[in-house]
Amino acid sequence: MALRRESEARKESGRPEITDIAPSAAIPGGEIQIRGKGLAPEGRPRVSIGDTDAQVVIGSDSLVIARVPDTASAGDIVVSADGGRESNTFPCDIGVQIVDNVHPVSNPAVDSAGNIYTTFSGSRGQKTPVSVYKVDLNYTPKPFVTEVMNATALAFDREGILYVSSRHDGIVYQVTRSGGLSVYVEGMGVATGLAFDADENLYVGDRSGTIFKISRTRQIYVFTTIEPSIAAYHMAFGPDGHLYVTGPTTSSFDNVYRCSPAGEVEVFYRGLGRPQGIAFDTSGNLYVAASLRGRRGVIRIDPKDRSARLFLSGPGIIGLAFTPSRAMVVSTTGALFRVDVDVPGYSPLA
Repeated sequence: MALRRESEARKESGRPEITDIAPSAAIPGGEIQIRGKGLAPEGRPRVSIGDTDAQVVIGSDSLVIARVPDTASAGDIVVSADGGRESNTFPCDIGVQIVDNVHPVSNPAVDSAGNIYTTFSGSRGQKTPVSVYKVDLNYTPKPFVTEVMNATALAFDREGILYVSSRHDGIVYQVTRSGGLSVYVEGMGVATGLAFDADENLYVGDRSGTIFKISRTRQIYVFTTIEPSIAAYHMAFGPDGHLYVTGPTTSSFDNVYRCSPAGEVEVFYRGLGRPQGIAFDTSGNLYVAASLRGRRGVIRIDPKDRSARLFLSGPGIIGLAFTPSRAMVVSTTGALFRVDVDVPGYSPLA
């Protein structure tokens, strides 16, 4: 009743009213759709996120689209109409850059203590000074691995040992906690995606069309084959024990694949543009770095009805991971962002 009275009072006063925003999280450069009433009755509105003005891309009485500026931080969204009349506030989670001058091509990885690992992959055949950085809890990046050419995907096993794929030489490397490097398995083609199942078998995606299964005794099997990717396979196991795979192609209407433990492949979701890094929450929701109906960011797919919506908006996103503190780490082609998003019931998958 109080909310109804507030809405009626705002209408009578001619103040703008925000009824919804979508999505409710973004990184700088992302676009937020603001819906409501009287948002621009006399001209172009002003949109602020916290204490920072946002660029207005589209402005009308019922819909405003605002682009998040580089200097924005988490805070309330307010629309101001001509004459300074301010709307009600609407909360929005804005990502804060924590690392730059990196080159991820897949998901970051997070260890049990919350340290973040990301690559400086480089162009094909480029030898970079650092292959993998370790970002501590103060968000200070330090060189962790230096000898892997074109470091691509990262994954931890149950013991906290890091595995790194190289799309250059087809090798998966094993890295100790102190940064000691050794060859775990080789001959993996254009080795990109990595994922462990519940029995600690390692799955390696050769983007030319093969997914290998590596037992703990390092026996190599062909698990399944899918359509080749022009970039990389990205893989994650869901709570249902199935392997989920993305791999962008030349199509703008790409798939998320679901592979049974026997290697049978089905299309789990179709209709994403350039799907890349993927992760699950413990409710079984799947998060994909992709475009949906022309809007780029992180897409959340409900496992029950396989419906998809834009969860977080932002340009150049290629991967994501969750931290033990329930924050989302988003990787772009050159930086990492931390976003304190609301994921009900989330805790990292074991």
